[in-house]
Amino acid sequence: MSAAVLEFADVTVRRGQATLLDSISWRVEEPDRWVILGPNGAGKTTLLQVASAMIHPTDGVVGILGEVLGTVDVFELRPRIGVTSAALAERIPRHEKVLDVVVSAGYGIVGRWRETYDDLDYERADELLHEVGAQRLGDRTFGTLSEGERKRVQIARALMTDPELLLLDEPAAGLDLGGREDLVSTLSLLASARSSPATVLVSHHVEEIPPNFSHAMLLRDGQVVAAGPMDEVITEANLTATFRMPLVLTHEAGRYAARRRARRHRA
Repeated sequence: MSAAVLEFADVTVRRGQATLLDSISWRVEEPDRWVILGPNGAGKTTLLQVASAMIHPTDGVVGILGEVLGTVDVFELRPRIGVTSAALAERIPRHEKVLDVVVSAGYGIVGRWRETYDDLDYERADELLHEVGAQRLGDRTFGTLSEGERKRVQIARALMTDPELLLLDEPAAGLDLGGREDLVSTLSLLASARSSPATVLVSHHVEEIPPNFSHAMLLRDGQVVAAGPMDEVITEANLTATFRMPLVLTHEAGRYAARRRARRHRA
């Protein structure tokens, strides 16, 4: 068995009277590529906030990269984790050059200040932009990019520090069909590379699951509906239970699609 990159043991997160996560037990190993699916309010983003050491659980134990959350300096732990999220994107200055958006991840900051970088840092940033299909954007400013281009730049930034864990919070949100398909293709290529870190992707839609992802977790009301290997978890029965709607699932060429089951009309 591979080493655990993430390990949750009966993890619960409460805020006031609300239970956001309810007794979650979960293990992510080094070669794993996970997708977390569920409706709005299921607890997906809260799960990623715990996994990225941004918040602590109310109850339970969280292991991240061999450290126990609550007994480790999170400011030393967080640089080992690559994160993309809408909240992070909002903090990126719109006048910042794309190459600087990526390279500044080396200091764990958003927005250049007085820090300095050498040629190797910029070469690394340029290589990552090429890897995610954004090689021609380096001299553009972040504010002039399309939503799809911004998503690619954020992924390059998340990879800048050679993270041991990559967390992607709804990276396809807000994209049109072409942008989504380009991004899914990029994520599939990253997932297939042995050098890529363990990855956790949060989404609402099975259509956004990239080929080469290995595992899935379905969440509803802060609880796990199902978790494990992709083909065992992404089933019509499990999706119907998760979204509380009768669904028809198709799987072709490594891609999933789901739609509501048509109601039968009485003669």
